[in-house]
Amino acid sequence: MNDTILEVEKLVKNYGHFRAVDGISFVVPKGKIIGLLGPNGAGKTTTIQILVGITTATGGAIKYFGKDFFKNREHCLQRINFTSSFNELQGRISVWENLLVFSGLYSLKNHEKKIKELIEYFEITDLLNQRFWDLSAGQKTRVNLIKSLINDPELILMDEPTASLDPDIADKTLSLIEKLRKSKGISILYTSHDMEEVTRICDEVIFLDHGKIVAQDTPVELTKRIPMAKLSLTFDQVNKHFVEEFLKENGFKYGLENNYSVTIDTEEKLIPKIIFGISKKGVWITDIEVKKPTLEDVFLQIARGDKYVI
Repeated sequence: MNDTILEVEKLVKNYGHFRAVDGISFVVPKGKIIGLLGPNGAGKTTTIQILVGITTATGGAIKYFGKDFFKNREHCLQRINFTSSFNELQGRISVWENLLVFSGLYSLKNHEKKIKELIEYFEITDLLNQRFWDLSAGQKTRVNLIKSLINDPELILMDEPTASLDPDIADKTLSLIEKLRKSKGISILYTSHDMEEVTRICDEVIFLDHGKIVAQDTPVELTKRIPMAKLSLTFDQVNKHFVEEFLKENGFKYGLENNYSVTIDTEEKLIPKIIFGISKKGVWITDIEVKKPTLEDVFLQIARGDKYVI
């Protein structure tokens, strides 16, 4: 398909008798950001390593731009790139020398201009002459991000790219990702344990558990699989007993924070019934807060094997 950058079909990776990746299939369309998520040991990093040729698959097929990756490895690798907070470049040479090496591997034209643009954006101009192994974790992460963008890739595989960054640089990184997707139609396969940033940038999310895909949808649709919500009400404290009376009569699970506020765990569809029911008791409700499920909740429920989301 012309609009598909990456196709993965029935991918398998065994380590002896242990199956780390168990027959997963998915696609990354052009211009889309796909999140690959799951608890530790789910198979995310192994999948990424197979997709960049670091690890050999036991079975299955991978296609980039419609071409078999195993038969067209060099062609595919020239058009993609990879970054990780845990990736190490050459430690004994400077940041500038590292970036020159990678620009040479990709046969870049005007490579010095390209490098300077990226180092200015990521604010590491003062680090150019430092050896890579002398950098902090956050500084190394920024250099790795520059390396991943140096060849103007059509697809970047990002393995927890913001894990070691301070909030400001992490936000700039996410803004750059959004800008690249919008201006250049770049595709990204993205792993992270930060569900807020995944919700912010990902068009679709794939959850892995024990090497298998257990859930796949947009972040919004995934959160809808959890029917529960948390309702917090603040009210005139003289009517506390009426609030408790209504909640007990209707079998709602609740917790009184103090004499004038209560938190209720309930299905989202029952929230209007609770509010109107308490109001009919003559209670003056002064504040209402509804906390709906987030992608973090989906992640936790999948990690715990909850049947709501799987």
